[in-house]
Amino acid sequence: MQKPRLALIPLLFAATLSHAATDPLAPTARWSAYTAGHAATPPMGWSSWNAFGTDIDEAKVLGAAQRLVDSGLAAKGYRYVNIDDGWALRRNQPDGRLIVRPDRFPSTVNGGFRPFTDKIHAMGLKAGIYSDLGRNTCSQAYGGDDPNLPKGSVLEREVGLYGHIDQDIGLFFRDWGFDFIKVDGCGLRAYGADSPKVKTGNYRALKPVLDLESVARSDIPAVQAEFTQINEALKRSNPDGDYLLSLCVWGSADVRAWGKNFGNLSRTSDDIRPNWPRLLSNYDSAARRELYGHPGSWNDPDMLYIGAGDFDANHLTEARSHFALWAMLNSPLMTGADLRTTPQALMDIFGNADIIALNQDPAGNQAVLAYDADDVQILVKTLASGDKAVAIFNRGIAAVDADLTAEHLKLRKDGKITLTDLWSKEATSFTNETKVKVAPRETRIFRVQGARALADGLYLSEQPGSVNPAVDGVTKPTADPTVFRSSFGWSGTKGGGERPMYAGFGGARADSTPYGQWLQIGGKRYDAGIGILANSRLEVRNHDYRRLETKVGVDDSAQDRKNGVTFLVYGDGKLLAKSRALRWGQPAQALSVDVAGVKLIELVAKSTGGANEQLPVTWGDAALTSAR
Repeated sequence: MQKPRLALIPLLFAATLSHAATDPLAPTARWSAYTAGHAATPPMGWSSWNAFGTDIDEAKVLGAAQRLVDSGLAAKGYRYVNIDDGWALRRNQPDGRLIVRPDRFPSTVNGGFRPFTDKIHAMGLKAGIYSDLGRNTCSQAYGGDDPNLPKGSVLEREVGLYGHIDQDIGLFFRDWGFDFIKVDGCGLRAYGADSPKVKTGNYRALKPVLDLESVARSDIPAVQAEFTQINEALKRSNPDGDYLLSLCVWGSADVRAWGKNFGNLSRTSDDIRPNWPRLLSNYDSAARRELYGHPGSWNDPDMLYIGAGDFDANHLTEARSHFALWAMLNSPLMTGADLRTTPQALMDIFGNADIIALNQDPAGNQAVLAYDADDVQILVKTLASGDKAVAIFNRGIAAVDADLTAEHLKLRKDGKITLTDLWSKEATSFTNETKVKVAPRETRIFRVQGARALADGLYLSEQPGSVNPAVDGVTKPTADPTVFRSSFGWSGTKGGGERPMYAGFGGARADSTPYGQWLQIGGKRYDAGIGILANSRLEVRNHDYRRLETKVGVDDSAQDRKNGVTFLVYGDGKLLAKSRALRWGQPAQALSVDVAGVKLIELVAKSTGGANEQLPVTWGDAALTSAR
């Protein structure tokens, strides 16, 4: 049995501090976002939680798997069949081996989950399992008298990863043959010495290091150390690299900034629920994080809740919006319905091949907000083929006639632009601008063809999947006020309501400053570019372009009127260009840099005054072009 995890944290934390002592702005010539595992495109499949909670069994899970195959959804990419909380009976003592609930999973009686995963694999699918960072799981923390919780002594009911990372990961992947793991965080949140669960004597205390409501009360290095160990164990147990790691700490501990470095999926919000306000909250938690999701590491605003509540067969408009938005955000398309009884109208939504193709596009560009208001938003996504996708989202209760323009799409105003509606398949054309009627709660979604405004290249803001804010300049994680705060959460309207709680405000943005203002330097506005804070480093994958063109400077929204910022461009670790020190109010300096043959470009903005999170800077009109 492995040594308790607690003994390992000081070493890992020391390593973290040692790394931090080096210059984070120094070029590394290395893409630092997560690429381990098997998530070149967002994963698709089914998860048990939304339909069944802990009331799961073999027949329900295999029934969902069979419907994926029989309906044709598996052939369209829905391959993962994931068991959530509720499968574990106990942890054997003293050997620490986990035991599955044999009454619910009869094929496991003689040897764990291997016969079950063999059945899933024989269907051409992949199998996923659930665990927790702590000793105990979320259902044990919040499930009340749930009869499906683990049984036995205090130690036997400790079925989480804490103290057993190597043992459990080896069991799940090497012995049982799973392909996916979702790792929850309630065990590091809900078992403090003063918690009612611990006071009963039925659970051991574990000092909380996660706090959903306050990033200041979370111990971020401790949480990252856990995921570091999990990743090391995954590599040992999966030498072929065929696995997926889902981080589920619900947007807490500033994970919206660093999750991209630790796993294939990173939850950006609390759990979704089957009502419209909660959809808005979960969607908002990811919609402005376009630079924090890439091939291999995706933003996750939680599973699809199509099939219940505001997204059932009586609410097809809302259900289609849910699906279209998750596709545009490059979110995992994980259905949570009881597929054995899901109506065909909803199965048709899951099976829309044209919208699936947007989600699975190999370029991996999350949609960027081209128009952003409280009632209507326009999201634009650049595809590997050169086409665009656009979604017009009506968040409100009244129909709107939305203006869609060539500028929104970064296409030429004088050229023909063709829109193909991905629900009706109807094609229409326009020049310069058109109006699109959007019903309440509807999302109109189109594939777009037209001539690019930038004929010989791409703006960096058109290719967020190839731009990674390795260091985004944020030194004090701050709660994000732009995320919709829904009522009727877990406690109804008791207390004072939800406060802004998801850190990440001030992070890097495409076509916007970190704090949501227009990009502007010395009085000149830039419709395209990257907004970020000073003391930052962006990694940019170069797909055979020859030049980097940009205008750089301190953004006019900056409150710091004193300190200068120097902009540096590196190619594969070598300095290629450097600006003079630029201050607020000064005109932008143009940089035209030869990047022919360069694989990784790094864009550094360094303040002369040291760390200052209030100093937004702009890489205006930043683009990669084929020009010589």
